[in-house]
Amino acid sequence: MTIERTTAPETGAAGAALCRKLSYTFRDPQLLVMALTHSSFANESRAKGMPCNERLEFLGDAILNMLTAEYLFTHFPHLPEGELTKTRAALVCEQSLYTLAEQIGLGGAMLLGKGEDANGGRQRPSILADAMEALIAALYLDGGEKVVRSFVIPFLERKTERLKTGQGFKDYKTTLQEIVQKSKQETLSYVLTGEAGPDHDKRFQVTLYLNSNPVAVGVGKSKKEAEQQAAAAALALMGQEI
Repeated sequence: MTIERTTAPETGAAGAALCRKLSYTFRDPQLLVMALTHSSFANESRAKGMPCNERLEFLGDAILNMLTAEYLFTHFPHLPEGELTKTRAALVCEQSLYTLAEQIGLGGAMLLGKGEDANGGRQRPSILADAMEALIAALYLDGGEKVVRSFVIPFLERKTERLKTGQGFKDYKTTLQEIVQKSKQETLSYVLTGEAGPDHDKRFQVTLYLNSNPVAVGVGKSKKEAEQQAAAAALALMGQEI
């Protein structure tokens, strides 16, 4: 593939740098622009009807889930259905996509509204994870399945390295429960404290309570993922390696 040296003017030098990371030239640069456009920027833009990345995010989520399911099914024939489901969820969770977005410098190329930008939107996991899905969709629409596979599969290979050694993925809730249950007086509870987003892309917020005290908050695309994120945050507060 030809490395992108320039890109649509809306994305500037940061967009060009992102394309160099991807080692891909967009035949339709506007797909890249759309993938990088947060709703806050679209709402502030003078160009009425400027699309944001939410529709691409919807498609990218489906593509990523399909490729991940196929990869796990093919490369890990020993895993039962339950483990396959749990592993896929870990691979495509918000934190995982956020880490990938950070690696390719996605935040620096995002088109954000002034307020969102000033409030740290370029480093916000939810924004970057959503944009990562949108970017996957843009690659698919622009270059087809082969192009998107060349980006997604190496990511899956890196993330599943632990599985090859039999370590699996960490279950933060179980780890936290094992620590807390050493003291019979301590109890954990997970309470759903918020929902946001359209039906096809819900965000759930869960607050983790130790006895009656809120100690951590997690956000995810499912209640289970939000609970895992809350448990991970609590472990980090306790100084545990996660």
